[in-house]
Amino acid sequence: MAEAVVDTVTSVPVAVVGAGPAGLMLAHLLGRAGVATVVVDTRTRHEIETTQRAGILEAGAARDLVETGVSDRVLHEGHEHEGIELRFGGRPHRIDFKELVGASAWLYPQTDVFTDLANARDRDGGTVLFGVKDTEVLDITTAAPRVRVTASDGTRHEIRARYVVGADGSRSTCRDLVPEDRRVRYGKEYPFAWFGIMAEAPTSAPELVYAHSEHGFALISRRTETVQRMYFQCGPDESAAAWTDDRIWETLQARVAGRDGFRLREGRILERTVLRFRSFVQEPMRWGSLALAGDAAHTVPPTGARGLNLALHDVKVLAGVLLRALGGAGDSALDDYQPRALQRVWRAQNFSSWMTRLLHTAPGDDAFDLRRQLGELDNVAGSRAGRTYLAEQYTGWPTGA
Repeated sequence: MAEAVVDTVTSVPVAVVGAGPAGLMLAHLLGRAGVATVVVDTRTRHEIETTQRAGILEAGAARDLVETGVSDRVLHEGHEHEGIELRFGGRPHRIDFKELVGASAWLYPQTDVFTDLANARDRDGGTVLFGVKDTEVLDITTAAPRVRVTASDGTRHEIRARYVVGADGSRSTCRDLVPEDRRVRYGKEYPFAWFGIMAEAPTSAPELVYAHSEHGFALISRRTETVQRMYFQCGPDESAAAWTDDRIWETLQARVAGRDGFRLREGRILERTVLRFRSFVQEPMRWGSLALAGDAAHTVPPTGARGLNLALHDVKVLAGVLLRALGGAGDSALDDYQPRALQRVWRAQNFSSWMTRLLHTAPGDDAFDLRRQLGELDNVAGSRAGRTYLAEQYTGWPTGA
């Protein structure tokens, strides 16, 4: 069969499929070391910037944005959280990260991380093609893989590379390139979802509130001083449009109610959505000249705030092994990527699953299950060892761990 006609051919050491935070951070790290990349994404920049996503950054991830020259905006517009509040049994219980493990977490939306990285790529002259279609990744079992896309103006482009990185999110097509008989997929579907809202309202609490009640789970977060982000547990097939504002606020207030009289500060609801989630890992994370990173290789439920941090950790490790491979070590350098990435992935899967089971009410749970959860929460919040475990897991581990 004849090769399709292309309008332009570009040769770079690394082609990246996916221009979310993982793909752009990888391109940024490689660019700082003098390695050129081309990044492509089927979404437009506007689509990515206006898709609201939560964002809790480990202190290390926030530090990387600043120290690698992406932006220091996280320090000025993000919110450093030195702890979180667990609400259960009608009472608040603060987990003091700073006191327990000497670390913090940063509330900084994923959309802002994306904007910082996209601006850094523009500033540094990086090539990012948004809004492409007809993406093809070819010849990944050779030393000369190619990526073909049709640009938004209709022109057909071919990117010739030594390595291709699939960072194309939870609906990745790159991960399907690993032969079916050579890949293993692990996963778990959860029998509930999150109903998320953005509300024009004052801040209700200085730190994130994770609430457990007989009515189900709720998470109280924030976006700015006047716009708040909140979630509550719902059925996976719930229709966001079917809920009135009054019903939403009544549900949230019931989930956080307690003996201390705590109430959320209400306001106009700007946005509502139902977020389904699951746990997923695909192995291997590398096949031939293709490596997978971020949600293309693994997803976690959002309860443990690990997803964005895992993606950024993946590409930090991957940038190092790619630089070694391109610097003369060859493909053998890439052998280090999967074991280093997967160790953290499975630790995060464990923590995210644990937090999810700890705080949510599953269909069929009875009074025993509710009381058992309260006992476990009491074990966590009521002992220094339990609080330290949660703080250490939530704020993250060193890059090598």
